[in-house]
Amino acid sequence: MKSPLSYKIVLPAKMEEGKKYPVIYAMHGKGSNEDDMLGLTQELKDQFILIAVRGSLPEGFGYAHFTIKGIGNPDRASFDQSVELLQSFIQYTGETYPIDQQHQYLFGFSQGAILAMTLALTMGNQLKGIVALNGYIPGFVKDEYLIQSIEDVSIYISHGEFDPIFPLTFGQDNYEFFKARSQNVRFTSYSAGHEVSRENYEDFINWLLEDAAN
Repeated sequence: MKSPLSYKIVLPAKMEEGKKYPVIYAMHGKGSNEDDMLGLTQELKDQFILIAVRGSLPEGFGYAHFTIKGIGNPDRASFDQSVELLQSFIQYTGETYPIDQQHQYLFGFSQGAILAMTLALTMGNQLKGIVALNGYIPGFVKDEYLIQSIEDVSIYISHGEFDPIFPLTFGQDNYEFFKARSQNVRFTSYSAGHEVSRENYEDFINWLLEDAAN
């Protein structure tokens, strides 16, 4: 089977034969690329298999996962296709690498966060957890997608208090939506814009390490 998406992978340096490892699928924002996401997860390379996914659409000097009609409103056809590609990609990598299927994490910023939250809702308890930074859940996902149980999924959501692209209310809405469906939801806001602050970085790294140990 050929991979449906381009990606870069970092395997733990001292892998044991026959052992399965937790995985983090990292998804970038609009106009970025997979290298940016690897840079945000390098501190975890000894504990996790790191897989940074490239969006399929050229966007400026980088890539995008889907097109948009406006803020908070992705193009439905483009978005649906991206979700399907990522689900196929997760299946592909699960069959290709020594991944512990019980410890699969999604990590995303901006467009990547939107997809991480959507995939949590569509894949449900197939995932161990997600980290979603500065994103939102599209209205058609809430209203029309077949939402699975996420009661066993760990959710980390954060948002910049001064985000000029997606207002803080987006992050607060994300929290309320997931809190109604999972007991393990953390939401934190940071004195930052549409970016990953140092404090945010340290918090989600520690959260991933702690959650994977449980």
